[in-house]
Amino acid sequence: MARSPTLSADKLKDLGADKLAQLVFEEAERNAGFRRQVKAALAGQSGPEAIAKLIDRRLSGLARAKSFVEWDKAHAFADDLRSLTDTITSELGPAAPALGIDRLLRFIATHEQVFERVDDSSGRVQDVYYQAIAAIGGLVQSLTAPNADLLPDRIMTALGESTHGYLADVTEAVSPYLPQHSLDRWDGDLKSAIAERQAEEAAREPDGWFYSMTSQWERMRQILALARGDIDLLIALEAKKKPHMQDTLGIAAQLLEAARIAEALEWVRKPGQRPFGEPDGELSSARVRLEARILDAMGDKSAAQTLRWRCFEAKLSADILRDYLKQLPDFEDIEAEDRAHALALERAEPEVALQFFLDWPRLDLAAKLVVMHPDRWDGGAWHILPKVASLLEHDFSSAATILYRALLDDILDRARSKAYGHGAKYLGKLELLARETDPTRPGTLIDHATYLAKLKKVHSRKSGFWTRVGDDEPKTRQTSGLRGPVWVRK
Repeated sequence: MARSPTLSADKLKDLGADKLAQLVFEEAERNAGFRRQVKAALAGQSGPEAIAKLIDRRLSGLARAKSFVEWDKAHAFADDLRSLTDTITSELGPAAPALGIDRLLRFIATHEQVFERVDDSSGRVQDVYYQAIAAIGGLVQSLTAPNADLLPDRIMTALGESTHGYLADVTEAVSPYLPQHSLDRWDGDLKSAIAERQAEEAAREPDGWFYSMTSQWERMRQILALARGDIDLLIALEAKKKPHMQDTLGIAAQLLEAARIAEALEWVRKPGQRPFGEPDGELSSARVRLEARILDAMGDKSAAQTLRWRCFEAKLSADILRDYLKQLPDFEDIEAEDRAHALALERAEPEVALQFFLDWPRLDLAAKLVVMHPDRWDGGAWHILPKVASLLEHDFSSAATILYRALLDDILDRARSKAYGHGAKYLGKLELLARETDPTRPGTLIDHATYLAKLKKVHSRKSGFWTRVGDDEPKTRQTSGLRGPVWVRK
């Protein structure tokens, strides 16, 4: 059979101009977004101003639109927005970077009213705005010095009062490429604006909650401070925040990079913001890894290693253990790793230990842990256990059997009829695994025939499930590996 040709620019050239033009025309007739890109490319032959004029029409239409975008049209709406930004970045931006940045800023300025018109729970529309922000950062590098100097004023004019946070994101994207004097002037303007706005807000009558731009402007000042290399200003602005809002780890990392070790240690030990998902901030993996690096830089390697091990004992973090082992001399790391594995096997919360062995990875010890605690595993963890069982089923049949039984038991015990198809698949897995598991099973694990008989007795009335697997005890024939059974009646 002939293989289909691979598409490439060179191969398309071989089609000839007439054939390509016909294909482009036909696709443009079908695809509105593509049609707009083709029109922009044609306009580009007359210069960047002609492209900008086409883009301006679309931006004006987007700014005027009020109607809500229904859910079944949201995907196409996001694609249309992406087509608009693609036209700006691929057609206008390379020809006239300043014009391209102006149009991207106009596009980003539409975000608040666009989000009111569409349900963006998928995040597709927001992704388009983030891509536009990244594109501005790319175009800034091509600006002339006078245009680069004017960019902060253009950004503030377009986005200075937007509440979504994109103003700070744009600042972060462009600040590495702006001249020092432009950054200095921008920071001075922001400082004055913050003072003026705070005075206005202090004079307000207390009439309930309102959004203040000053927090976003202060965040921008910190971004500019980093770009200017002014770490003292960065720290001063952070210290003004309430303690629970301070990014103590971020400041500590900056101080460590600047070789201001003692200050870095002071900041890393402040309470500050708690890392997401780690409520016990003192031994959060992110904080411990950074503090240990700071202690190493101070020459206190013993304290760093003690901290790492204490965190590992509490968290069973694979990353922390790797950091710990890297600091040990040859051969000592092997003994320490064995000690860590033994500690994990004895852990009172085997679920935490299982995740550690999967992360390390040591599937043999993960399987051993499962067998050590056969009744511990929650079959309701359908988003985790099937993946673990699948990892173990080829080499560790007893452990996989325990997990598949936990999953199946949970489905049937709760009469989760929508999951009966999954339950039938798990029963098929168990039938195949039984050939290896039954002869070597641990004493805590009953054989498959006994398990199946118990299942049929306890759940005999769940016809919706048994219909999936046959009315009587199922038999299987194996085609290859563990790809799944073919069910037949007796």
